[in-house]
Amino acid sequence: MTTTRTTLRELVRIPGGGRYALSATVEAATSGMLRPFIVIYAVLIGLGAPQAGMTLTVGMLAGLGVVPLAGRWVDRGARRAPAVAALLVRAVGSLLLALVPGIAGFTIGAVLIGVGTQIAPPTNSALVAALAGPSRRTAALAAGRSLRNAGLGAGALLGTVLVASGPEVLRWLALATALGCAFGAAVIARVPLPHQEVPAPALAAATREAPGAGLRTVTILALACTPYAFYADVLEIALPLLLVQGLHASLAWPSGIFVANTVMVIALQLVVVVRLAKWPHRTVLFWSGLLLAASYLGFWLGGATGGGPGTVLVALAIMPHTLGEILYTGSSVPLVIESAPPHLMGRALARWQLSYGLARAVDPLIITGLLSLGAAALWLPLAAATLLGAATVRLGIRRHRLHSSLGQSMSHAAADGGSPADDGPLTLAMLIGPSVVLPPREAEAHPARRPAT
Repeated sequence: MTTTRTTLRELVRIPGGGRYALSATVEAATSGMLRPFIVIYAVLIGLGAPQAGMTLTVGMLAGLGVVPLAGRWVDRGARRAPAVAALLVRAVGSLLLALVPGIAGFTIGAVLIGVGTQIAPPTNSALVAALAGPSRRTAALAAGRSLRNAGLGAGALLGTVLVASGPEVLRWLALATALGCAFGAAVIARVPLPHQEVPAPALAAATREAPGAGLRTVTILALACTPYAFYADVLEIALPLLLVQGLHASLAWPSGIFVANTVMVIALQLVVVVRLAKWPHRTVLFWSGLLLAASYLGFWLGGATGGGPGTVLVALAIMPHTLGEILYTGSSVPLVIESAPPHLMGRALARWQLSYGLARAVDPLIITGLLSLGAAALWLPLAAATLLGAATVRLGIRRHRLHSSLGQSMSHAAADGGSPADDGPLTLAMLIGPSVVLPPREAEAHPARRPAT
């Protein structure tokens, strides 16, 4: 029986996996201490809440501008260095928050934190893929996410306890975050890498000759799954507004739902991802969209019902939402990696992060704006957009099966004595009719096919 413990043990046993696990745990735990209170910290040093939010958004958008550069860096063969750079940039940003407690320090620090936060997912995914190899990639990525979720949760809990002693402790939390990121970078820098994972010079040359080749599938996938990226801010922004303002529930309800979601993700993520490893990633991603859309309809129904029953419906709808989140995070990045040529993996991950990061940057504005118009204005379009994305993923499944069946047919023809090249004209002739006359060059190359006179 596969358990979270055994899968984490497998990650640690991968050469370099133990150091990566240590780095991810320490970095997440220290980052989690400051993350929930960074806006409060900005207000304490003199910024208004809208200014703080705008500064953080600018930082995240600046990070998106650096993501393509990180992807190209990965495609040139780098694995450790981009991941180390992401951690060091965040360490410097957090250090500025701690040592320069003013508006200028917060602004520069927020931009650096945004850059490090945006380039971390693709660079970490490339590093884990290099460490684990294709056979253990999905489980290793899931194990890393589980460790990060657990670390963020533990750090947030510790930060809540420490902040109770007074707001001045926030500077120390920023310093702890800087030290944690620096420690993680030092550990990652010593992770051993398998040499066969580095792109060959010929592949690197092919990358320069055709920079966009082979990424059309990833682009379509990224665009289709953009609505999926709303799942996190639905939990952190939309549900608290729905419960407190719309349903007049106590603050304990959104807090309890957030904790329940975190616990379920930590407990179930590895088990579910490993159990579904035999399923195609596209199929898992398709079902993820259906579950997320169903949860949005449940939230809308709860808001329309109102009162205590509506609050209970919203709480129950968090279950398909959490399962959809687990399937999405467990299948999306492995699917992006396997859909791109090996020498373009960095750009593929960067392209995915661009769509995900852009959605995360603008969805707070979209969520709050639509929810101010009414519950139906948010939940029904969001459910429809997610279902449209799932339908696009489903069409990709059918197209993949069609290509696979064509490839198998050509292989069988070659095994019967022909060749894939020979099979093309014969199949075309059978489809069009027996009276097809081959061009002169074809007739000379294949005298047996010369039409009877």
